[in-house]
Amino acid sequence: MEDVVKFIFGICGNVIALFLFLSPVPTFWRIIRRRSTEDFSGVPYNMTLLNCLLSAWYGLPFVSPNNILVSTINGAGAAIEAVYVVIFLVFASSQRTRLRMLGLASAVAAVFAAVALVSMLALHQGQGRKLMCGLAATVCSICMYASPLSIMRLVVKTKSVEYMPFLLSLAVFLCGTSWFVYGLLGRDPFVAVSTAVTPRVRLVTVI
Repeated sequence: MEDVVKFIFGICGNVIALFLFLSPVPTFWRIIRRRSTEDFSGVPYNMTLLNCLLSAWYGLPFVSPNNILVSTINGAGAAIEAVYVVIFLVFASSQRTRLRMLGLASAVAAVFAAVALVSMLALHQGQGRKLMCGLAATVCSICMYASPLSIMRLVVKTKSVEYMPFLLSLAVFLCGTSWFVYGLLGRDPFVAVSTAVTPRVRLVTVI
């Protein structure tokens, strides 16, 4: 029964996460129409991309058994976030912004490649590989969930939530709650801990 409940929460997490990944579409449609990123921050999308890559890798059977639902949604999320990053690079409002985004994207690729290569070449399949990849995914996940706080100053200054979409914050709040329960039921500390911070951080941004 516990496995069934875990599976249900995993499916819910997949559905909500897909909505989460697609929720910035209006923002990027605006960027494309205006051909400028204006004051939107590209940091959350790069952090989300890295989180998706590391989480998808962690969920693979040869790293962490019985977590395929983690890999499926994060693999899809990585593809979607990569499109966002490319759009941000193409329509960057200034050369400085473009170079900064390019640097962030390069860092994302380097970190993921390093984790993947070390886990495959230096660690044998088992607890060692799971521990390393789990820690990497957990640290990145916490950073991702906190990254929207980087634009809180802009929200307070302009007294407008235009640059911090409500639907995005609400989706992450619900998604984190679902995966937290999934991690608890599966007795997976990495999934549970990495998402435990989500409801608290996002509750602040939603309110």
